Amino acid sequence: MALAQIQARAAVGIDAPRVGVEVHLGGGLPSLSIVGLPNTAVREARDRVRGALTTSGFEFPRRRITVNLAPADLPKDGARFDLAIALGILVASGQIPGQHCGTTVFCAELALSGRLRPVNGTLPVALRCTAASETLVVAADNAAEAALAGGPVHGADHLLDVTRHLGGKRPLPPAQPSGRGHAPAGPDLRDVIAQAPARRALEIAAAGGHSLLFCGPPGSGKSLMAARLPGLLPAMTDAEAMESASLHSIAEGCFDPAHWARRPFRSPHHSTSSRALTGGGVRPRPGEISLAHHGVLFLDELPEFPREALEALREPLETGEISVSRINARLRFPARFQLIAAMNPCPCGYEGDSDHDCRCTPAQIRRYGNRISGPLLDRIDLQVRVPRLTAAQLDTCTEGESSDAVARRVQITRERQLDRDGIPASHLPVSAMRRVGRLDVAGRQIMRQATQRFGLSARGWHRCWRIARSIADLDGAADIREHHIAEALSYRERVQR
Repeated sequence: MALAQIQARAAVGIDAPRVGVEVHLGGGLPSLSIVGLPNTAVREARDRVRGALTTSGFEFPRRRITVNLAPADLPKDGARFDLAIALGILVASGQIPGQHCGTTVFCAELALSGRLRPVNGTLPVALRCTAASETLVVAADNAAEAALAGGPVHGADHLLDVTRHLGGKRPLPPAQPSGRGHAPAGPDLRDVIAQAPARRALEIAAAGGHSLLFCGPPGSGKSLMAARLPGLLPAMTDAEAMESASLHSIAEGCFDPAHWARRPFRSPHHSTSSRALTGGGVRPRPGEISLAHHGVLFLDELPEFPREALEALREPLETGEISVSRINARLRFPARFQLIAAMNPCPCGYEGDSDHDCRCTPAQIRRYGNRISGPLLDRIDLQVRVPRLTAAQLDTCTEGESSDAVARRVQITRERQLDRDGIPASHLPVSAMRRVGRLDVAGRQIMRQATQRFGLSARGWHRCWRIARSIADLDGAADIREHHIAEALSYRERVQR
């Protein structure tokens, strides 16, 4: 046979479209050309494939070899097509049978020795193969990750293992996922001493999926409490775990199955660029906000982040996704994260502290607070001041409530919200809030007074309404009462005045 077609899949954002690898052996001077919008890494497959075939004992055809990656208008990048190209040459030259290649997808890089090397983004490929009832063959190092998708997957160490499998001489065993569902326990909330208002805000944020900002002097426990938020959140569903794992597979090259169903907790340094936070690059990849999808994004020292990076958070906080546009690509990555941030009240950190003298002038404090724009601050649901603990509190305060006890209340509240609305309270549209967020007469009066006094925007008004709904759900109340509104409003007072 002078023509062969092998199935592969490309990597385009979180998608993995099918690519047909067509190999034709024709007359003319010996050569190997690859067409179909390949990038440099794909074009270099010519040398990798030639070396792998010869060192594995196969004959490299001395003919004019044309490899077409279809569809031709889809850009191809990476070394994921090496194995498919090598098998196509072997089938076209009659060195191995091709009858078992029709419903099998091959995705692996080839070493010059013929060994199979892992490639990034294997899990999205496996998900698409499972949906299309296709068998997937990958490098052995990618097998456990690909097996998480639930479809038929085979892992191989060498090109010869794949050819023996296709020839029926030595079938590859099915790959099995390892370590699934064994997420270790995180830090416990009982380590937090006192700080009852901040702990209460943390529980409300976990119950309704709200964003949260802690403002207080150094050493008051802001970072300590933020690190405990993932332990309060409900367990991830299989669908959420698969989406999170797919994003990590694309961005980090692979996904460790031992981290399956573990809520992400991303804490980028305040020197992080806007592109690193939102995603992008020549080959657009997910950024920190997408890697925090279905988890927590913690921004410590919030005013120290570049203004451009902070402003880039505004769209994903509203929509739950980020659009990355480049000259040759426009991709959308999911970014339904829960933002928790921490900051000092002023540059020196001690503004308003009775035991420390603040060295900052009013102008410095104002400039420091203005590093966070009003539109971004308006999108942060809960804003809480965290005071410095006194010596008496540190010496006499007993151990706080554990994360497990709080997580049980959060789980019950989330189940109540999902049964009623299908989504957490923080994501409810206004039309749904009119149905499930009925206010009593006293509650409406308080809301009107607060709008006039604090100058709440329409967004702030609705966010306060959703916070009150979460508080009512924590209390098990069907309707929002006056005290729920009052507590919600206490979290909407700006920490920076």
